Amino acid sequence: MLGVLLTLAALPVAVLSLVLIVGALATLVITSRVSAAYPPAGPFVAVTGGRLATIQDGPADGPPIVLLHGASANASDPMEGIGRRLAARGFRVIAFDRPGFGWSDRVAGGEAAAPTVQARLIAEALATMGVGPAIVFGHSWAGSLALALALDHPERVSALVLAAPVAMPMPDRLPDLPWYWRLAIQPPVAWLLSRTVGPPLAQRFLPEAARRVFTPQPEDPAYPELARAALVLRPGTLLANVQDLLGLTKALAAQAPRYGAIRVPALVIAGEADPIVRSAEQAVPLARAIPGARLVLLPGIGHMLQYAAADRVTEEIARLSAGSTNAATAAPAAR
Repeated sequence: MLGVLLTLAALPVAVLSLVLIVGALATLVITSRVSAAYPPAGPFVAVTGGRLATIQDGPADGPPIVLLHGASANASDPMEGIGRRLAARGFRVIAFDRPGFGWSDRVAGGEAAAPTVQARLIAEALATMGVGPAIVFGHSWAGSLALALALDHPERVSALVLAAPVAMPMPDRLPDLPWYWRLAIQPPVAWLLSRTVGPPLAQRFLPEAARRVFTPQPEDPAYPELARAALVLRPGTLLANVQDLLGLTKALAAQAPRYGAIRVPALVIAGEADPIVRSAEQAVPLARAIPGARLVLLPGIGHMLQYAAADRVTEEIARLSAGSTNAATAAPAAR
C-alpha cells in the first residue's frame, strides 16, 4: 500500500492525471457491470431523506428477525448464510442493506458512519413496515448497530443476536483493514480515489479479502455470487465502507458504557478462531457487559460463522426466539 501511494505521489502531474482518468473510466465500467449483474433483490422502504433496500423471505405472519450485515457486505450476506434457513423455519426475515451499501441510499452522508444514525434509519424503516419488536441479528460491524437499536429504539427489539460483534472500545487504529481502504483517510482524497483508482484496485484484491474473512475455513466458492460481494466495488459503497470503519472507534467509546442498560435477551456468538474480530477482545467482554447475555464460542470457527456454522447459528437463534416468546407469555401472569 505504502509503495502504491509513493508511486502515485512520485508520478509527474501529467502521468498521474492520465492514471486517474483511466481509473475513472475503469470505475464507470465496473460500476455499470456490477449494477447490472446485481440489481435490487427486494422492496425499498422510504425513510427521511431517502430509502433503504431490503431482501425479505418467510411468512408475513412469522416472528420477525432483522439481519444486519458487516463491513464490505450487503443484505445478501446474512440472508444467504442463515436467512433462508430461518425463513424455512417460519421466521419473517428482513435483511437490510445498511445506509450506503447495496442499494440503500447513504442517507445523512458521512454522518451515517455512526451506528446511532444507522439505527435511527433502520428503526424508522421498521416502523414504516409495522415491524417490531423483532430479533435483531448484527454481524461484525453491525454488532454495534444492533446494540444501538436496542439502546435507542428498544420498542423495535425483542432480542439481540450479536455474531462476531465489534462492540467494545478499541485502540484508535484499525490494523486489520485491507490496504486499499487506508487510501481514504482524508475526505477529499477518499472521494477522488473512490471514483478513480479505488474500484479497480479493490476488484483486484476482492478474492484475497474473501479468503481472509473465511480463515481458518476455506472460502466458500459460492460465496462471492451468493453474497453479491462485487456490490462493494461501486464508488459510493467504497466511500461508505471507509467512513464506517474509520468512525467506529469514536462511536464505540461513546456507546459501550451504556450496555448495562440493555434489558432484552441477548446471544453473543463468535468463532474462537476468528482472526478478524478476536473473541477474547470483543465477544467475551461484551457478553459480560450485557445483563443476562449468553455467550457461545464456536471452536475452530472463524469470522464468517453465518456460513461456516450456519446450522448452529440458526439453531441458536431459534432457541433464543423460543425463550423470548416463553418469557413474554409468562410475564403477564407474573405480574
